[in-house]
Amino acid sequence: MKKSYLIGFVVAVLAVIAVAYVWTTGSNKGNEKAASTRQNQTGAEHKGHEVQKQQEAQQEMRQSPAEEPPTVEIPVDKQPMIGVKTVEASLHQLQKVIRTVGRVEYDERKLATVNAKFEGWIEKLHIDYTGRYVKKGEPLAEIYSPELVATQQEFINAVTWSRRNSNAGTDAMKNMLSKDAQSLVDAARQRLALWDISEEQIKKIEETGKPIKTLTLYSPVSGYVVQKMAIRGMRVMPGEKLFDIADLNTVWIVADIYENELPLVKEGQSAKISLSYFPGREMNAVIDYVYPSLSAETRTAKVRFTVPNPALQLKPQMFTNVEVAIPLGKKLAVPAEAVLDTGVRQIVYVDKGDGYFEPREIKTGLRVEGMQEVLAGLRPGEKIASSAIFLIDSEAQIKGVKPLAGGHKH
Repeated sequence: MKKSYLIGFVVAVLAVIAVAYVWTTGSNKGNEKAASTRQNQTGAEHKGHEVQKQQEAQQEMRQSPAEEPPTVEIPVDKQPMIGVKTVEASLHQLQKVIRTVGRVEYDERKLATVNAKFEGWIEKLHIDYTGRYVKKGEPLAEIYSPELVATQQEFINAVTWSRRNSNAGTDAMKNMLSKDAQSLVDAARQRLALWDISEEQIKKIEETGKPIKTLTLYSPVSGYVVQKMAIRGMRVMPGEKLFDIADLNTVWIVADIYENELPLVKEGQSAKISLSYFPGREMNAVIDYVYPSLSAETRTAKVRFTVPNPALQLKPQMFTNVEVAIPLGKKLAVPAEAVLDTGVRQIVYVDKGDGYFEPREIKTGLRVEGMQEVLAGLRPGEKIASSAIFLIDSEAQIKGVKPLAGGHKH
């Protein structure tokens, strides 16, 4: 009986151990399966988050370029009350007109100066006042010069010696003496010619054998005496100016052009010239020279016109009105009053419809005849506000509406 009790006890212990082993093994497998399941779920969730982030990034990239520009609302029914008007940006045939003042001056190519090439004294004046008209070859003044008289006497002596020796001695001697005498005569004649003694005067000296006491100065050109320094009895020195003579049949008109307009001005451009002395009368002229220097005081450069003056109505130092029209070709332009210049940038308000206006920064070029050239920021056909700009801008400032940095790209 004790033996059967012991066997039953051992069997019960083994059964308990087997049950415990089975239960422990099953629990471990369940835990491993659960852990594997959780790991798979975590990986799937991580991949889902990565895909979502990529989709959001792609969506942000797609939305960034399409950012809507800021606008300010001016109700359509209120626009007439504050005077809002719009205009279409379009291509215009632009023309720059430069208006300036010119001065009538002498044509420097037709100025002549009369001076003496020897020392002497003025004994007689044929032209005794400034402004007189003289013809070419007309006598101006007579000058006495001891040096000139001495040179004439040398010339007379050379001529006399040449005549005396023409019949002396043998033929060989005659030829030698004749050549020497002729050389002296030619040298004396050349000296007189270089002192501006005319050929007629030299011939008269040769024929009469008497020196001329005074030398007559003649006008080299036809024109008006614009300066007269010669006075009767005055001593003159070699090279001293006695008269300035100007031909006024053509004159120069010299006008000032500001440096910012200078790149537009070129030789050959036409201009209209008018004078207040002759109302309603205009002259056409062409720029024949642009001076190479700039005035430091006025910041202007000079341009020159050559104008015929047959009636002598244009007198030196007269003032004239000059208009130079310069075609610029077709350019995108808007009315100048439609552009708000802040000093740093230029802004227009583009009509987006339904009472909304977009402030937009533009790049401008030349401003001509009330029109502003647009280089960038607008396209032909876009409408912009052309009046009440400051009211629209005030509304935009109150609401904090400003153009996009760098301007909205179109």
